[in-house]
Amino acid sequence: MHPIRFVGFCFLLALTAAAAAAEPDRFQPMDVFTLEWADGPQVAPDGRTIAYVRRGYDVMKDRITARLWLVNADGSSPRPLTDQAGHAPRWSPSGDRIAFLSRTDEGVEVYMHWLADNRTARLTQLPEDPAGLAWSPDGRWLAFTMFTPTDAEPMVQMPKKPEGAQWAPAAKVIEQVTYRHDEQGYLRQGFTHVYVLPADGGTPRQVTRGDWHHDGGFAWSADGRSLYVSANRRDDWEYEPNDSAIHRVDLATGETQQLTERFGPESEPVLSPDGRHLAFVGYEDRRMSHHVSVLSVLDLESGEVRTLTDGLDRSVTSPVWDAQGRGVYVTYDDHGSGVVAHVARSGDRSPSVVARNLGGTSMGRPYSGGAFHAAGGTLAYTYSRPERPAELAVARGRGEPKVITALNEDALAHKDLASVEGFTFPSRLDEREVQAWVMKPPGFEPDKRYPLILEIHGGPFAAYGPHFASELQLYAAAGYVVVYVNPRGSTSYGGEFANLIHQAYPGGDFDDLMSAVD
Repeated sequence: MHPIRFVGFCFLLALTAAAAAAEPDRFQPMDVFTLEWADGPQVAPDGRTIAYVRRGYDVMKDRITARLWLVNADGSSPRPLTDQAGHAPRWSPSGDRIAFLSRTDEGVEVYMHWLADNRTARLTQLPEDPAGLAWSPDGRWLAFTMFTPTDAEPMVQMPKKPEGAQWAPAAKVIEQVTYRHDEQGYLRQGFTHVYVLPADGGTPRQVTRGDWHHDGGFAWSADGRSLYVSANRRDDWEYEPNDSAIHRVDLATGETQQLTERFGPESEPVLSPDGRHLAFVGYEDRRMSHHVSVLSVLDLESGEVRTLTDGLDRSVTSPVWDAQGRGVYVTYDDHGSGVVAHVARSGDRSPSVVARNLGGTSMGRPYSGGAFHAAGGTLAYTYSRPERPAELAVARGRGEPKVITALNEDALAHKDLASVEGFTFPSRLDEREVQAWVMKPPGFEPDKRYPLILEIHGGPFAAYGPHFASELQLYAAAGYVVVYVNPRGSTSYGGEFANLIHQAYPGGDFDDLMSAVD
């Protein structure tokens, strides 16, 4: 369930919540509005300070809020960056400014904050919401993506109603293969393009062209004269939507050169500190329901592409180079829980895990997820545990990670929350081991009988894990035992486990779920 709609849903639990209402030490629907969680950390270039998004809820508007905060890497001196809403903070290369996005009554705009002067200014007045903010290496430009509408003439022209006539709503002419999305409804005609903007403010300039979406991520070149952009620029892209590639786009001429050839998606390009290598993630499309995404590195001089995580049977994402350019940090889910690992650029050894328990940002239900960033020898990430939403944690060098925020102790320390216990069991279908978790109500008595809720995740290629979930905590507070499962088809257990439902969904996953109940 989408978190924006989650709070309203909670109040439909009036009957089941009645049991908890009489016990104020239990988690109750109104407690949802008191929750906060860390998200989107960004480490300053020198590694000493972290900017992050502090999310919560507006009880008067029933909406998620987002504010930008700073904290030193040792956890000291937490302070707000500005007094306005904000998300997606991005440090300038010199660390003296932070660009960020903020939603106004007119939409999302680009803002800049000067740290020395403690001043903030709005840089844009855009017709659509920007995303994917990134600095040029010299700090003079910002790049972002933005939906750009098109006014293509439809093949069918509907008659115009006479002035003053009261006709039924006009017929909708659809020529797109993909014409609607969950939570968006019907899609407008247009494409996502990349724009550049002077960092001191000015006029945004569109730098990608054509009837293609350029929405798979981008990275600046070392000289700032071009961008490496992920896009599917095939003539038949609507019929092969997953076949994106990495392209170089010259900012002066708009000339576009394709750099990779693998059949399948190639996205999230990130340039190495020396400007010679480009890391990205993707996979070779084998026409399966699920594929394991791998980390690859492109040598920009020779054009050679090497895959670095072939031996890791987990999908990696969110690549970030280390400060020396010797390797790349990535994240992946393992048995329902997020992991941050370091992959050597040489590819001569297996990925080394540097942080565990990444996640805690889903809130409503216990989905995996989370966010991390690394710079200047500091790695910051959202730390997850079953009894709290995401906190900010830091890992430096070979030391143990340290949680440096406590955003929910004021709201939850005095609450008696449900316990979360993991267990595995053999599926009645084929004895295959499956993982699940059980939540027991506060005051659980082993000899007493309780009603049970089986919570089934969507996807189907997704994963639950040992993460805080306010929706499930409310069920438990109302006296239910809650069981949630990662049946076959779930991610974080490898490609073979996920593809057990290939062209067979629903199927054996039902047996896994019923085995969990048994």
